[in-house]
Amino acid sequence: MGVIRLVIVDDHEMVREGLRAILGGDPDFEIVGESGSADSLAQLVERSHPDIVLLDARLPGVSGPEACRRLSETHPDVRVIIVTTYSDEGLVDESISAGAKGFVVKDIERFALKHAIRAVHRGEGFIAPSVTGRILDRMRSHKALSGERPLLGDSQLEILRLVAEGFSNKEIAARVHLSENTVKSHLQEIFQRLQVRNRVEAALRAIREGLVEK
Repeated sequence: MGVIRLVIVDDHEMVREGLRAILGGDPDFEIVGESGSADSLAQLVERSHPDIVLLDARLPGVSGPEACRRLSETHPDVRVIIVTTYSDEGLVDESISAGAKGFVVKDIERFALKHAIRAVHRGEGFIAPSVTGRILDRMRSHKALSGERPLLGDSQLEILRLVAEGFSNKEIAARVHLSENTVKSHLQEIFQRLQVRNRVEAALRAIREGLVEK
C-alpha cells in the first residue's frame, strides 16, 4: 500500500498537534503539510501532493464542506476526510455531497482514526460508528424518505449494516462467511438498487430509510 501522505487542516493548533502525535510516529503515514485555514488549500495540495486531507468542518472563512467541494473539482484524486466535533445529519449530508470520502469526530480513538484513513485510502469510504449511531437514534421515529423501499435480501441487508458500522470488505467477508469477492459483488448490486455511488452514500441512505438497525 505504501506510505499514505496526509495534509491536516484545522484552525486549532492543539488539534493539529494531537493529530501529528497520533499519526506522525506511524510508518504508514507521512504528514506532508498543514494549515489553520482552508483559504489556500488548493495551493497547499499542489505543493505537498497528499493522498488524503484531514479537514476540519468548521473553519474561519471557507468552511470544511465548501473547501472539500472546491478541492474535489480541482484535485479529484485527493480524498478528504471531514474531522469535526459535530455529528448532526445536515453536516454529514453536506460533507458527503461535497465529495468527502470519510467523516469522523475528534474524540475518535487513535486506532479507529488510522483504520478510517486506511479505509478511505483503499477507496472504501468511512463514517464513524458513533456518527451513524446518533443519526440512527435521531431518524428512528421518522424516515426521511418515503415511497417504496429498495428490495434487498437478508444477506445484502447484513452487509449494508456492516458497511454502515465502518467495517472493511475483508472484515465483512469474515463476519458473514463469504469471500471478499462475493462481498464486493453484493455491494455493487446494493449500490445499484439504492441508486448510490459509494459505501458512504449507501450507509447514509440505509440509515435514513431504516434499512439498518444499531
